[in-house]
Amino acid sequence: MWIAIFLLAAAVLGAGGLVSVVPVARTGQWLKPLLAFSGAYLLTLTITHLLPEALTLLPATPARVGYWMLAGFFGQLLLEVLSQGIEHGHVHAPVATERGRVPLLLVLALVVHSVLEGSILVRGAGSGEVGRHFYALVLGIALHHVPAAVALATLLRLRLGSFGRVWPWLLLFALASPAGLVFSNYVVLRQLLGSGVYAALLGFVAGTFLHVSTTILFETSPEHRLNWPKLGATLGGLLLALAVG
Repeated sequence: MWIAIFLLAAAVLGAGGLVSVVPVARTGQWLKPLLAFSGAYLLTLTITHLLPEALTLLPATPARVGYWMLAGFFGQLLLEVLSQGIEHGHVHAPVATERGRVPLLLVLALVVHSVLEGSILVRGAGSGEVGRHFYALVLGIALHHVPAAVALATLLRLRLGSFGRVWPWLLLFALASPAGLVFSNYVVLRQLLGSGVYAALLGFVAGTFLHVSTTILFETSPEHRLNWPKLGATLGGLLLALAVG
């Protein structure tokens, strides 16, 4: 469990820290292929692990899983109004009135998104597919957080000027998913797995993953042109997710 917490936090802090030493122009060279890789990986895990597990937990009323997925999909759409798409690497240059100010609603939306992701990472009797493929899911969420951390660190540095002022907010983001993981495993594990709540949570988070991953994959080829590096990254994410499963 502590390995998972370390991986989730280290992915954010490591990726965000790179912004302080690597020029923005160079980060863009590897960020788009990484986005394509993480989007394909996350989409594959959602379809092959999260959805089957949620349906298994609610065999009598499988339609409820679909409703929770829709709630997650459109809930993520609303969150991205606040986060401005930073979950998939978007950075909007601040206007003059925004300089020196922390975008609190953006950070809050990103933290809520991350806590929800971490909350499904449960290991224990009854966790099924998630428990069996725990670290595959941890890897998917960690990879998904890398471009978000780069975007957040870039945006905050543009707004705040000093990178030293970026670290507290980057740390808050880094601890969000581990906080969800700790809460689910050590505070409410019995209640979570002993009711339909976990199935609803899986369905909801699967909906958010579907929104994020499909948005990433569409945005990496906005003009529908064949781009070999992005295509290779997408296939790599797909194949790795199938292999770890």
